[in-house]
Amino acid sequence: MKKILFLGITLLFASNSFAQEQKYDWKKMKPEQRKEVIQNMSPQERMTLLKQFRENMIVSELDVPQNEQTEFKTLFSEYQDKQNEIKNKFKPSEDYDNMSDDEAKRHLNESFEIGQQLLDNRKIYAQKFMKVIKPQQVLQMYQTEGKMRNKILDKKDGQSKKSPQSRRP
Repeated sequence: MKKILFLGITLLFASNSFAQEQKYDWKKMKPEQRKEVIQNMSPQERMTLLKQFRENMIVSELDVPQNEQTEFKTLFSEYQDKQNEIKNKFKPSEDYDNMSDDEAKRHLNESFEIGQQLLDNRKIYAQKFMKVIKPQQVLQMYQTEGKMRNKILDKKDGQSKKSPQSRRP
């Protein structure tokens, strides 16, 4: 995973991207300098940078042909936006101990519904992705996406043991 992460960072900083628009020489910067620059970005700028990082990493990992990269990135971005839209419908509660049984059942059913919507969306986009890349690449994309998500969540959990992070369905 470290190899993938390093490759993704290298691709991000080497590509024509938001990072380059900021007029920084990312390739020559030390990791500490990059970290400082990123920490000084607005939340929107960091989200844009992370989005480009994910796209570049997935494109590289899947070895998407050059002539398909623009279409793939557009589709991948659309897919990510839709997944996030669905996830944002679920509002987890932190106060499970004080919930009534009916409230807990309602939240549980909502989480199942959201999970099903996420799965349905993945199925829809798998068909769209297969028009651009091979089925094996789609499978690999979903696996790589999961690895990235877990890595990010593990890092968040490790940095903030004081407040538990809630993971979405």
